[in-house]
Amino acid sequence: MLLTITTTSRPATDLGFLLHKHPERVQEFGGSFGTATVFYPEAREDRCTAALLLEVDPVALVRSRGRNSPDFSLSQYVNDRPYAASSLLAVALADVFRTARAGRCAARPELPGTPLPLEIRLPALPCRGGPELAERLFAPLGWQVSAQSVPLDEGFPSWGESRYVRLALTGTLRLSDALNHLYVLLPVLDDGKHYWIAPDEVDKLVRAGEGWLGGHPERGLITRRYLGRRWSLARTALARLAELGDETEEELEPPVAEEASPEETAADEAAAAETAAETAAETASGAAPGTAAETAAEAPVEGGPGQERKARSLSVLRREAVLGVLEELGAASVADLGCGQGELVAALLARPRFARVAGMDVSSMALTIAARRLRLDRMPDAVRARLTLFQGSLTYTDKRLRGYDAAVLMEVVEHVDPPRLAAFEHVVFGHARPAHVVVTTPNVEYNVRYPFLTGLRHPDHRFEWTRAEFAAWAARVAAEHGYEVAFRPVGDDDPEVGPPTQMGVFTRDQRS
Repeated sequence: MLLTITTTSRPATDLGFLLHKHPERVQEFGGSFGTATVFYPEAREDRCTAALLLEVDPVALVRSRGRNSPDFSLSQYVNDRPYAASSLLAVALADVFRTARAGRCAARPELPGTPLPLEIRLPALPCRGGPELAERLFAPLGWQVSAQSVPLDEGFPSWGESRYVRLALTGTLRLSDALNHLYVLLPVLDDGKHYWIAPDEVDKLVRAGEGWLGGHPERGLITRRYLGRRWSLARTALARLAELGDETEEELEPPVAEEASPEETAADEAAAAETAAETAAETASGAAPGTAAETAAEAPVEGGPGQERKARSLSVLRREAVLGVLEELGAASVADLGCGQGELVAALLARPRFARVAGMDVSSMALTIAARRLRLDRMPDAVRARLTLFQGSLTYTDKRLRGYDAAVLMEVVEHVDPPRLAAFEHVVFGHARPAHVVVTTPNVEYNVRYPFLTGLRHPDHRFEWTRAEFAAWAARVAAEHGYEVAFRPVGDDDPEVGPPTQMGVFTRDQRS
């Protein structure tokens, strides 16, 4: 099976830096099911193409047979796995281009964040749903999609089309985003994986889907297929995506469930039986059915007399808590430092009491998305006059940070490398010195309440603090810079492990 990635950005050979594979070398990588080879069919200043060729070892593939495949299954020996792009290619891509997927390039650190004109080709891709499904999955991500059905036999047109397509994607995107799109969507289009789907697949999906999956119109279908229609895992993943984004879990679910084809019925019934068994086991042990995350997401919240609604996501609760604190403090000018895609900025602009609002982020792409979401081109002049968006870093002094009543650092501090925390503290509390600083950060003690979570909540988190660690840091910073600090919980305050998010509200001593 073959995948090619082409760019025409000059110098096009920078593709080698991004992929960490030299254009003048042919490199081979062994795997449990075959050999992946990376080579460059062309490498010129104006055009460069990298190819990933995966040669599957049929014997090794049979030996790594999934636990759901019966021993007598003929499909172990006669199948399309050596030829058609599938989860085998996705796994090879993830292994061979691991650093590129993470968006890192030590030799040219500016390259990973730069969108490039890309063309990706897959000559044989199994697509259960036809060319239309490929369009539905890739087009919302900024790709121009060409998906052509492959006939069963060109010599016999009456036999009709096969389930394979020739896929070509063109667009201007970051290479890391393109690779993560492929890593997730190849097995989704094939609607199958060559390996057993364990709970840690939820973490893989959330990491690879960072920044795009939560807002994808087909996120429900993608999540279910990627996780092999294991409903318990899918619901956990949807709850995690809801927390990272702005949508509630219910909004992430599609309005109509995807229909399974007749040949998929057996697998679906097995998944349903597995879920039922899990629920029965939980009930027998005295626990309420469903995972902790699901129970929290589905807990009813009173919405008025005779009404109930689903619980809001943690991101919504966090934003509402910050807005409430800012209103209590009487702040009229607010700087959202690390504003991301502008969710809090939009909420601040919706409240006229905040006469001046600023959003700063280190990522130019995040600011571009924020401008689009805020509809700057159609924003009324009176609202636009209240808003300032600018790019900057919280580890360098910047006069644009000064002059605000309050600064908000919502889920930002945990993204700062520990050796740079001192510079961060100086910029915010020593240089900008707003009257108030509102800081929120995850409470790592609460992580035990998230089923299947391994490690930190986000792949970019440099650390996550316990309540005691956050309190100690905040108290030290306040004492060194002439502030007082008070703490508040955000979200359900668990009696054993505390709230999922912790908030510190710093107020500058008027004598300092």
